[in-house]
Amino acid sequence: MGDLGLAVLSAVVAYLVRFSNMWFQEGWVVLATPLVWVAALALSGAYRPASFGTGVEEYAAVGRASFGVFAGAAIVSYLLNAELARGFVLPFVGILAVSTLTFRWGMRRWLASRRAGGDWLRDVLVVGGGESVEAMIREFRQGGSSGYRIVGACLSSGSPLIESDRLQGVPIFGSAESIPSVVDRLGVEVVAVASDPEWSGPTLRRLGWALAERRVDLVVAPGIFEVAGPRISLRPTAGMSLLHVERPKDDRWRLLAKRLSDLALAAALVLALLPLGALVALAIRLESRGPIFFLQERVGTHGRRFRMVKFRSMVVDAEERKALVSGGNEVNAVLFKHKADPRITRVGKALRRLSIDELPQLLNVIRGDMSLVGPRPPLPAEVAQYDPDALQRLRVRPGMTGLWQVSGRSDLTWEQSLKLDLWYVDNWTLALDLQILARTSRAVLGGSGAF
Repeated sequence: MGDLGLAVLSAVVAYLVRFSNMWFQEGWVVLATPLVWVAALALSGAYRPASFGTGVEEYAAVGRASFGVFAGAAIVSYLLNAELARGFVLPFVGILAVSTLTFRWGMRRWLASRRAGGDWLRDVLVVGGGESVEAMIREFRQGGSSGYRIVGACLSSGSPLIESDRLQGVPIFGSAESIPSVVDRLGVEVVAVASDPEWSGPTLRRLGWALAERRVDLVVAPGIFEVAGPRISLRPTAGMSLLHVERPKDDRWRLLAKRLSDLALAAALVLALLPLGALVALAIRLESRGPIFFLQERVGTHGRRFRMVKFRSMVVDAEERKALVSGGNEVNAVLFKHKADPRITRVGKALRRLSIDELPQLLNVIRGDMSLVGPRPPLPAEVAQYDPDALQRLRVRPGMTGLWQVSGRSDLTWEQSLKLDLWYVDNWTLALDLQILARTSRAVLGGSGAF
């Protein structure tokens, strides 16, 4: 209903922009376009319940619908020799795309707040081996407002934890044989099967039959939590359903599109922020003698080193005083962070609070050393401590912002930061980059984890 209402308003506004009054002969256009828009959204998958409130697929569906409506109007105009005014179609699609994305963003925020308060959650029974069930419970809890609430677990017959009462605080209701009775007793809506060798083939099929009779959904974890949904698909082969995992999206055309968008946005931001940069430079120079900028060697794509530039937020001899900072690392085992670092100047504290000290990195983006979105650029000393998994962070350009910044910044442990960066490296898309950029402003203004 919201999409339909926005389409009606957008059609009226676009028509007024083009024709200046509401007295028109072809009023059917204003009446038909909202219906066409809703149909385009439906065909693009914008109303799939699985995408509500999670991931960027909902936003991507709006983009596909916008392109489809625009392309459809051009094709119809050509085939039927109909004179559809470009002065109407272009404003209509533009206004509608922006308003629909804004509306859905607001609805997602509202839905997340309701779910955080315990409303509109689906009760889930988790099934599988002890360790795999424990891992699935952790993933559900870390997923935030996923819409699921775990109410119980049933463990495989060979699990050493089957005699326990609880697992990660979740009550255990026996073994796999008791699943149908537990479903009836708890009234769950979803049964989630964790990755487990015992749960495959006939066992899983019989469970599906029993749940279908009770109109309960069955979901199965593939055992690879770090891979985004769009990269996973089922392919029927030789009578088997094989899980196909697409390669990470690092083909040359996607990388070129990412590079061009980085250049355009970074150049625009540099021009817009020049006055602010001049004020910051003056404040730094007035507080302490020394350079305005701080240059530091960092490691970029495939281990290539570059000099990252920031506004100086510490005293000039900060590196020499590093060993004198009491307490060492307070948060992270690999990244040196201290919440009360005495080397930070008064101006530097304000700059770090709003991440203004990082604005000169836009020059690194323009040079190609960095991207607007990507993993945090590491120091050579940090890379020396990397294990083989952590080295995968270097497959893409480091970023000014990333999942680590919008998910806690310096409050994250090394393991949490690494997990987010590796997930991004394997699953990045331009739509995800835009979402991270939008969330960055909220994280920066909130100041959480900035020190």
